[in-house]
Amino acid sequence: MARVEQCCAERGLRLTPLRRSVMKALAESHAPVGAYDIVQRLTAAGEPTPPMSVYRVLDFLVAEGLAHRIESRNAYLACTHPHEAGEVVIFLICERCSDTKEVASHAIGRDLAWAARAAGFEPRQRVLEVAGSCARCREADAAPAGAG
Repeated sequence: MARVEQCCAERGLRLTPLRRSVMKALAESHAPVGAYDIVQRLTAAGEPTPPMSVYRVLDFLVAEGLAHRIESRNAYLACTHPHEAGEVVIFLICERCSDTKEVASHAIGRDLAWAARAAGFEPRQRVLEVAGSCARCREADAAPAGAG
């Protein structure tokens, strides 16, 4: 939340109570969160909020680089760090537990820029989603039955 507050202050943006609540809901999750899940969390916390308001806040957070939309899950995730020009954001998404890690790569960004130029294409966003298994789930699968 400190990074969000700093970014908003530097850019002269208002961090309204609703924006703060939605960002907090994203920041507390290690897995992508859907807009309706956020609506339910806010309602449970005594902040009933219409879905359209949550979607507007999510659009704001994504536009400002404070959150990411995970297309394959139709869900959102707090951005863990600022991205530099030319980086590709890579989401490593566990198919079993939905834990999602955000990493960035200049090398993939460079290769993508080269391939796009060669094809006469200009990318709108540079995001890659990779589905697989996290270490925790692989370890759980490898553990003998009854071990705990």
